[in-house]
Amino acid sequence: MSDRTGSEGPEEPPAGGGGRRSTGRSTAIFAAWTALSRVVGLAREILAAALYGTQGAINAFVIAFQVPNLLRSLVADSALSAAFVPVYARLQEEGRHREAERLVGTLIGVITLGLGGLSLVAIITAPWVMPLFAPGLPEDLIDELILLSRIMFPIVAMLGLTGLVAAVLQAAGEFGGTAFVPVLWNLVIIGVMGLATPFVSGGEAVTMYAVGIVLGTAAQLAWLVPSFRRKGRFPISLSPSGPHMRRVLVMMLPVTLGLGLINVNLSINSVFATLVSEESPRAIDAAFRIYLLPQGIFSVAVATVLFPAISRLAAREDRDGLRRAVSDGTRLIFFMLLPCSALLLVLTEPVVRLVFQRGEFDAASTVLTSEALFFFALGLAFNGASLLVIRAFFALQLPWTPTKVAGLGVVLTVVLNAVLYGPLGTGGITLATSITSAVTLLVLMWLLARELGGLHGTEIQDGILRCVVASGISALLAWSSWTVIDEALGRSTPAQIVAMTVAILAAVVAYLAAAQAFGIREIRTLSGLRRPLR
Repeated sequence: MSDRTGSEGPEEPPAGGGGRRSTGRSTAIFAAWTALSRVVGLAREILAAALYGTQGAINAFVIAFQVPNLLRSLVADSALSAAFVPVYARLQEEGRHREAERLVGTLIGVITLGLGGLSLVAIITAPWVMPLFAPGLPEDLIDELILLSRIMFPIVAMLGLTGLVAAVLQAAGEFGGTAFVPVLWNLVIIGVMGLATPFVSGGEAVTMYAVGIVLGTAAQLAWLVPSFRRKGRFPISLSPSGPHMRRVLVMMLPVTLGLGLINVNLSINSVFATLVSEESPRAIDAAFRIYLLPQGIFSVAVATVLFPAISRLAAREDRDGLRRAVSDGTRLIFFMLLPCSALLLVLTEPVVRLVFQRGEFDAASTVLTSEALFFFALGLAFNGASLLVIRAFFALQLPWTPTKVAGLGVVLTVVLNAVLYGPLGTGGITLATSITSAVTLLVLMWLLARELGGLHGTEIQDGILRCVVASGISALLAWSSWTVIDEALGRSTPAQIVAMTVAILAAVVAYLAAAQAFGIREIRTLSGLRRPLR
């Protein structure tokens, strides 16, 4: 499934709003696939929670996975895509297709050689480096931490290649395949864990989780390669020469620092979490998985669909189009995420109980994870909007600006964690993340508005205020519905499913009705999606 945004994308919105409808339709297609991937990912987390709980080796796994994932964010995947897409889009926009193909081929060679070497170094140095990320982890889990990280470090190179392949497909307007591969990734991991469970236990069971991640990452790349090969010849080269390749590498430095620093915050959280309790890292990670569900379905979809379009707008130096695209995208993200945030705030513990509480994940794990999720939910919309605003700077080829803001975010995260983890425990760590998300978004939007000569700020503020009120109404109705049904039916799993389903449906109906009554224009975007999706 794909959507060719090049023919009717948001970069040239007509007065009647057709561009907004096209963006909404492209976002809906991507979001539908992403929603499925998040649901399957949640199923993976449910299985992991039931098998491993929040005690013991699973905490070593959480940190072991975060470190190669941090390397991935620094030099692969998102960072590479953000530096590559604006250069690639400009070459395509100017009709220089052969040069664009040579650029891709060179990146394939450089990624394979460079990230493969980096993974090897990380594997060798793991006994000395990995304990630095877990100062409070019990001594008996350090060996497990080192082993798990060594198993997973090879995903860095594979994710780098996957990120490049996905960027080429998305630049061509094909979002379906790239949105599907996370489904495949999760299914492979679930399969490996499920098949291994009858034969292994304890630390060995967690080891199979790591093996599943490596196999799932390889499956993602293998799935995308056939579609990628149909986009051009891409002659492979190991030489990082040429003006376009140099431009990508120059862009990658600040992009790497910017996106990497954002992901450093997660590692900072884990370091402080080990100082709270042995269970805290896993509780924060479990809460983060629920937090990612609406984040991935909505904000990632909007940012991913708009990024190639705003890169083309930047290549044309169409500042008016950029202002409109970023403004509409920001409003759309807040329209989608504010009601999700409100729902999580009023039903935090019921959500965690329904999703995770079974097997080794007991009532105490639910309470600790709920505490983390509540404070995560406060920053949901701010973090989601940042994904789009940061990409606007990358499209303008001004990557140092979000890099400096990300540096500010890291400093703020460290300070807030140090201040809050003592009195508030696990919740203080996720509260620090939410405060940082709000502050960095405000700074980013102020800087972008200054760069573009404005950003329709009054429209954005008006839309957010209307959405806040509508979200409050929907959350109140959701909480009331859940409370009545919960008291009537009890806490069995079927009863919890019924109560949560009714609460969510009540929230959706209330929110859409309030949005219609308050004249929130994004409701018209949804109305335009009633036509069959192409």
